[in-house]
Amino acid sequence: MMLTIRDLILPYQSDPSMLYYLAAQALGVQAAQITELRIRKRSLDARKKPELRWIYTVDVATRKSENQILRACRNFKVSIARDVWYKPPKAKSAPAQRPVVVGFGPAGMFAALALAMVGLRPIVLERGQDAATRHETVRQFWETGRLDPECNVQFGEGGAGTFSDGKLNTGTKNERQGWVLRQLVSFGADESILYDAKPHVGTDVLLTVVQNLRSKILALGGEVRFGAKLTGLQGEDGELTAIEIAHRNRTEVLPCRQLILAPGHSARDTFRMLEGFGLSMEPKPFSMGVRVEHLQKKINEAQYGTAHADQHAMKDAETTALPPADYKLNVRLPGGGSAYTFCMCPGGYVVGAASEPGRVVTNGMSNFARDAENANAALLVTLEPEDFPDRSTLGGMRWQEAIEAAAFRAGGGNYHAPAQRVEDFLARRPTVEWGSVKPTYRPGVMFCDLHDVLPEQLTRVLEGAIPAMGKLIKGYDDPDAVMTAPETRSSSPVRILRDSTLQSPSLRGLYPCGEGAGYAGGIMSAAVDGLLCAEAVIAQG
Repeated sequence: MMLTIRDLILPYQSDPSMLYYLAAQALGVQAAQITELRIRKRSLDARKKPELRWIYTVDVATRKSENQILRACRNFKVSIARDVWYKPPKAKSAPAQRPVVVGFGPAGMFAALALAMVGLRPIVLERGQDAATRHETVRQFWETGRLDPECNVQFGEGGAGTFSDGKLNTGTKNERQGWVLRQLVSFGADESILYDAKPHVGTDVLLTVVQNLRSKILALGGEVRFGAKLTGLQGEDGELTAIEIAHRNRTEVLPCRQLILAPGHSARDTFRMLEGFGLSMEPKPFSMGVRVEHLQKKINEAQYGTAHADQHAMKDAETTALPPADYKLNVRLPGGGSAYTFCMCPGGYVVGAASEPGRVVTNGMSNFARDAENANAALLVTLEPEDFPDRSTLGGMRWQEAIEAAAFRAGGGNYHAPAQRVEDFLARRPTVEWGSVKPTYRPGVMFCDLHDVLPEQLTRVLEGAIPAMGKLIKGYDDPDAVMTAPETRSSSPVRILRDSTLQSPSLRGLYPCGEGAGYAGGIMSAAVDGLLCAEAVIAQG
């Protein structure tokens, strides 16, 4: 048994070993009485800049009885440590046919891992390629503009999240989250994700993590087929009986009674196939906008104070280094409309994330060190189905496609992205030269006026949101900040309906899952949804 102590405060430059003395003080014992100390949570408090401090919650074991210490110290910040340990449920029996998982992003990966851990030997189908092949293919696209529609930032081992910042924070709480974090650490992620308030893995580390996770699934008897795309469904009396797949230049029919469908938010051909089959689907709210880049040094200054603006100086003390500053902003405009920042990447890059010929898409990414010159984040406008020009089930998807095609044309037809300085955007004039902030988007950018690319429903809100956000964080409306368009893949524009058993009401045995199905909004929530669907499959036996 251990004790949990909340709100232990250290100046950011302090040696973390001082936690032993703070913990002992809180317990009313000598530091030598503490036999073990584990960090449960750590967050940075920058409210009283330039005096920055870390706030810790720790678990400790002592030589004395925990109840004895609690009676003596009478400290309301001390309690018995309570952990809820999640384990995938045991399978009652092996099904006659092996379960199939379509999609090897966070939802599909963790669904397959859970199924493999209980002996169900899942078959995983991923339309893209393995992480190593995918990394090289994406690198070539960023350098040359040669796009592979089946292996890119959206499709391949690890899903779209692999080429991001690997952020793991989520607005929901679920006992499965701790299990997901521990699995990621076991596959190579840094241990800090177990306790940081804003955990991130980093694109460079994720490439190794996803391969190690796959190796675990294979070792447990699972199978992963790359370059295998779902092309059709077969059913009888409302029950799934088989799936059709394209693999290695041939079509195959695979008998299947249990399918976890985790296609990702960019599998538009899959959405069209599902609509044609008659699967129950509906349009859902989603967001679109742009990527905005600032100098990371300016974001540090705004969030930490002038004394802490230099990112490199912050790394003098390795154990207590300040992380590059981030932000999360949300504004509602007096005249109507709202905007928010999403997927903020400190010390990162804006990258091409297209998955279809003739369309431009942007995304942001950071490596684990987050040590690049610029910060970037999506600036998004919330859109409801009634806002879509096309009110049909796939109307939001078609709107995405139209905007991405317009951006492709504006960028010159070679996957360069249209980009503009904030000052020029607000003045409605094309940019002719860059200022202090240089765009990082790869393969490259083209000067433009984004009003010629994005619909008025977006630009009107962005024009109001940028100055409003400049009042929330100094310098957000920096005239030299760079806007690169479009950011269209923040989430899925459709939801594949499921009932209380997590199965499609129109095709039993099919489990819509993850972000692409409309049930998650990031790596962590997608992984948790994958576990939930795996549990549902296990329960069906």
